[in-house]
Amino acid sequence: MLKGNKMAPKTVVTTHKNADFDALASIAAGLLIFPEAVPLLPKQLNPNVKAFLSLHKDLFAWAEAKPSPVKDAERLVVVDAGAWNRLSGLSGLRRNSGLEILIWDHHGTKPAIDADWFCCEELGANITLMLRCIKAENIMLSPIQATLFLAGLYEDTGHMSFPGTTSEDAKAAAYLLDNGADLNMLRKFLRPAYGQRQKNILFDMLKSVRRKLINGYSVSISRLEIKGHVDRLALVLSMYRDIVNVDAAFGIFNLPEKQKCMVIGRSDADGLNIGDIMRSLGGGGHPGAGSALLLKVNPEIIEQMIVELIEGNQQASVQISDLMSFPVKTVSPGTLLSEVVHIFDKNSFSGLPVVQDNKLVGMISRRDLHRLTKDSQLKSPIKAFMNRDLKMIQPGKSPLQAARIMVRNDIGHLPVVENNQIIGIVTRTDVMHYFYDLLPD
Repeated sequence: MLKGNKMAPKTVVTTHKNADFDALASIAAGLLIFPEAVPLLPKQLNPNVKAFLSLHKDLFAWAEAKPSPVKDAERLVVVDAGAWNRLSGLSGLRRNSGLEILIWDHHGTKPAIDADWFCCEELGANITLMLRCIKAENIMLSPIQATLFLAGLYEDTGHMSFPGTTSEDAKAAAYLLDNGADLNMLRKFLRPAYGQRQKNILFDMLKSVRRKLINGYSVSISRLEIKGHVDRLALVLSMYRDIVNVDAAFGIFNLPEKQKCMVIGRSDADGLNIGDIMRSLGGGGHPGAGSALLLKVNPEIIEQMIVELIEGNQQASVQISDLMSFPVKTVSPGTLLSEVVHIFDKNSFSGLPVVQDNKLVGMISRRDLHRLTKDSQLKSPIKAFMNRDLKMIQPGKSPLQAARIMVRNDIGHLPVVENNQIIGIVTRTDVMHYFYDLLPD
């Protein structure tokens, strides 16, 4: 089973930036499943999560403790997320070639992180997934643990009202109530605060409401410049969507002093998956809600991307063939690693296609070289180290489609293939330059 023990290697449990109650609950569940583990909380926490931890710091002392060094950890447990760019504080640990990675993520898509084990199913809340293991291992819950878990479940399912809520979420809620979860406590911490700054932003958004019919859905996209830090923007957008009465609403909140754009989406329409849209922008979320943080980007370009994604990602006027580099430097499976290192040292390539008999059979990247542990390996052919799980794109596809593949698979280059022949290569830099230096955070 997955349950930890005293002989298990050092384990780190972490979750996504801007952690909400489901993320916090999932970390707490991970610490029950792996008692030897240490938590790595992101610096950014939702305000109501901060308030909860402030009141319960004696009961969740691990949340207040100074983070332990994690670079030598041997196991990483990622909860409520499946992509590296949604995590923080792991730059040293990520380079650990012997790292075992386990993932629980309820967003339903295969994780972009190359994990040794993962449980990814589309459920209303991530804590629902983790409760399977807790119940299977007969792990006892205290009333406050059950309350935290129910807070995560209720928040991510909209008190069991979001379209993505499942019968398993409902059964998990019943199980937590049976274990003493306190509904009075939930009412206090799940009631979001709505202050003057939030009111001002909502009123500004309502001054210039624009509605569009996109692919059969009524959609409103609001662009607004914001000065200084404003929290609870998701609450503002939810209220905006209710007031303007559309299937989906998107807020593009531009913070010029930080050269950032916070993008938030909310929807209750079947078939319009906000989480998928946000993952294409480098963020994440659920069918009814999601967000992404983008750097150095023109807000108008973000709006265009959102519209294209809702339309079904129809082919854009600019194609990959307009951006790709050619001819392509390739290597054969028998090329020695030492020669590949020399090629990388002399060029700015992030990856090289591996070709045999004019057919693309693999990719070797700078990241693959991090797996080398001995100098003697430099005398080995690259076929033992190349990546055979090929991701490629056709020349007629759009830059948006290339960006989506790169973000989902955490790669920086795509071979361009036509009639089974490699005709070019497109990099993350090529695609991002097209989108006005769009850089997913």
